[in-house]
Amino acid sequence: MTLAQEIADRVVAMRADNLPKAALDWSQVGVMDTLGCTLAGVAEEAPAKVAELIGVNLNGGEALVLGTAGRASALDAALMNGVAAHVLDYDNGGAHMGGHASAVMVPALLAAAEAFDCSGLDVLVAHAAGFETGSRLGRAVHPMHYESGWHPTSTVGVFAVAAACSRLLNLTAEQTATALAISTSFAAGTKANFGTMVKSLHVGQCARGGLMAALLARKGYTANPDAFDHKQGYFKLFNGAGKFHREKVLENWASPMDIIEPGAAYKLYPCCYSTHAAVEAALNLVREHGPFKAEDIERVNSYTHAQRLPHTDRPQPKTALEAKFSVQYCVARAVLDGHVLMRDFDPQSFGQPALQSLLARVVATPHVAGQFEPDQTAAAEVKITFKNGKSVSSRVLAPLGKTSANPIPPELLKAKFEDCAASVLPLARVKALSQSLDQFAAVKSVREFMRLLEVPATEAVQRRVA
Repeated sequence: MTLAQEIADRVVAMRADNLPKAALDWSQVGVMDTLGCTLAGVAEEAPAKVAELIGVNLNGGEALVLGTAGRASALDAALMNGVAAHVLDYDNGGAHMGGHASAVMVPALLAAAEAFDCSGLDVLVAHAAGFETGSRLGRAVHPMHYESGWHPTSTVGVFAVAAACSRLLNLTAEQTATALAISTSFAAGTKANFGTMVKSLHVGQCARGGLMAALLARKGYTANPDAFDHKQGYFKLFNGAGKFHREKVLENWASPMDIIEPGAAYKLYPCCYSTHAAVEAALNLVREHGPFKAEDIERVNSYTHAQRLPHTDRPQPKTALEAKFSVQYCVARAVLDGHVLMRDFDPQSFGQPALQSLLARVVATPHVAGQFEPDQTAAAEVKITFKNGKSVSSRVLAPLGKTSANPIPPELLKAKFEDCAASVLPLARVKALSQSLDQFAAVKSVREFMRLLEVPATEAVQRRVA
């Protein structure tokens, strides 16, 4: 039996009546968080350019394009909503998948669920199945895959999407295996494009590709069932011979489910997750010793794991988007303002003189020997040295929300969702949507649910710039 077939058998076996309640509960959190991030992202330039290029007729179609009242085909809606879901880099991640887990799945799942009128519970089961699939394949290819320059959010995430959509649409095991095999030809995304619009495009094209794979398999499309293990298949092509661990895909499958332990990593700051521990360390210093003024500071040292520096060591970001991937910028912002918010990446905030002055004195370097344990790759330390010779420092082993063992309090995640949604929807609609998401497992019709997300032009709220 091929690997695709073995994964498919396990995906098809996942049902609402045999999944742990915690898996469904965490899937519900993933849906809520991703929807919020998507709504906050719809007014950004990247998704707008994709929509303009596609030229979708928003007066017709089967799935809602978020930020509008119009619908497109399920595939185009998955693409556009996927770009919006990740453009702010505020969405959750999966440690073992090595990328952003829900942002690739939720746009595809909601588009398909609306098109085929599935239930909220159907979406949650599918999300849990996709999360497990992406995580298990991620275990097989990392860390070599990531270190080689692939963007796992898309190159591994496409299998999460294909598995999730196959489960949602009740595909057979054979069809699901075909969808996974098709997806090996949709896997794409390079880290070289981090800090540009292309990174969020990876998510959109991944959502579209995984959904397309499931829909094609549903129609009887064919693919090589051995597409993972073939001599020119996924593993050898993307990682190279001897640089992957196939056995880890099925090893202890769903024991425990990855969405439960270690769970998804959720963000409180709208920037690259590799900066978050340093941001929290800086915020700790502000709370304990601040506020600080740029003119009083001699330098700021930020220490993060060497694995996280290639894409976050950006001492002089030229654009607000690049700033999301600059640990120097994010730390400087936290030190000066005591927060890192969506508005801190608007162009007018990015260019503030005090911020730019301090930015030149933030030095980012990797952990030094003995500073942290070797496996503490999420840890960071920030040290502020003042012109009077005094210094203060703070260490964070892992950001809040890094795993389900250290979760962000539900009220903070809800507040994050409502803040994001309020950038597009009137407040009364935000509250109604928030209440509905609290009971998403009981939603009988996603098609009806999506009407809460429609944004007529007369009600659209422009994102506040402060």
